[in-house]
Amino acid sequence: MKIIIVGGGFGGLKLARSLNNKPGVELILLDQFNYHQFQPLFYQVATAALDASNISFPLRKVFHNSRNVHIRLGTLLEVLPEENAVLTSIGRMNYDVLVLAMGGVTNFFGNHRLAASAYRMKSITEALQIRHSLIQNFENALGVDPSMRNKFLTIVVVGGGPTGVELSGAIAEMKRYVLPKDYPEIDFGRMKIYLLEGSPHTLAAMSEKSSVESKVYLEKLGVDVLTNTIVKDYDGNTVSLQDGRTIESATLIWAAGITGNVPSGIPPELVVKGNRIKVDRFHKIPGTENIYVIGDLSYMETDLYPHGHPQLASAAIQQGKHLSKHLLSLAGRHRPVEGFEYRDKGTMATVGRDLAVVDIPKLKLHFKGFLAWMIWMSLHLMLILGVKNRLFVFLNWLYNYVTYDQSLRLLFKEFNKKDTGT
Repeated sequence: MKIIIVGGGFGGLKLARSLNNKPGVELILLDQFNYHQFQPLFYQVATAALDASNISFPLRKVFHNSRNVHIRLGTLLEVLPEENAVLTSIGRMNYDVLVLAMGGVTNFFGNHRLAASAYRMKSITEALQIRHSLIQNFENALGVDPSMRNKFLTIVVVGGGPTGVELSGAIAEMKRYVLPKDYPEIDFGRMKIYLLEGSPHTLAAMSEKSSVESKVYLEKLGVDVLTNTIVKDYDGNTVSLQDGRTIESATLIWAAGITGNVPSGIPPELVVKGNRIKVDRFHKIPGTENIYVIGDLSYMETDLYPHGHPQLASAAIQQGKHLSKHLLSLAGRHRPVEGFEYRDKGTMATVGRDLAVVDIPKLKLHFKGFLAWMIWMSLHLMLILGVKNRLFVFLNWLYNYVTYDQSLRLLFKEFNKKDTGT
């Protein structure tokens, strides 16, 4: 069985690892990057708390001892279902089974001006761009008249989900503990951090307690939380809200949703809201014999989740594991499995130092504050690939906790050879 997996995220990587060295299976893992990215901690790279290499792990290293997994770098251009083939940036590939696990990209809901001017955070590269922008803005603030600094000292984060909440909380802690020491010439009492959310609540997908507590925590840190607030436009300098208000800011970070990365060749009638592809309980696209979808790109309706499963790493991991068993059962190497159902083991978000919320629905448990923060850290450490990465992340967190500081506020700029005198 020749399997092509497109995407080395949580779902695709879990599937590949579950099929690693299984007899009768040959697998190609295609991704545009040669490393797995730990997306839940992108915001810490963006705020200089972690180095990018701490949350990245080479895909080839994952499969050092593999006899059947082959890594290829490229992008998927088109699916050819009738020919059991795909067209990619590195050529045509044939398959017996195709698994689409490309996840999603930032959803700007058709607003092209926003897409051109706002920062997004769906990759390590984009997280580093945000870090560069934040630091450069503080440098720029030093070079202008104090009366003109507000634009550079105002940061707008759009989207009150876990990414937006965690990012705005981390920036607020930089403002409180770090930036006044780095830039004593600047009055950071004038710095504004806005979190804009279109719905009535932050962390709307979590419990009501978590929603309320996250807003309280953010406001405690000095974040201006504006709910029921929709961004209409942004030109790089001015954020225009739907109610007519404006905010002058040089930095707008968009964390307000994702849209599925649907490849060419998938019938449009199988693509639903959010650009997700319909699948059955075994992750297979209806009307096909051998094309499967897992992760954020997948839309599966079940009794417990009539509107599809949540687009979370935990769901993608469970889907990857389930699909591996199903494919092995088709090859006669595993007993048949029942249709997939997501087991929600809990959701969590951190707002800042000693501030987090955790919901465990099955046991009807809710944690907040320091205990929730410790649970959040422990789980994320376990999920990071590589012992060395776990160690470096833990040491960085320990250093930050003890010193109230981060050590990665570095600006790397492009330069020409003539700039070096050579």
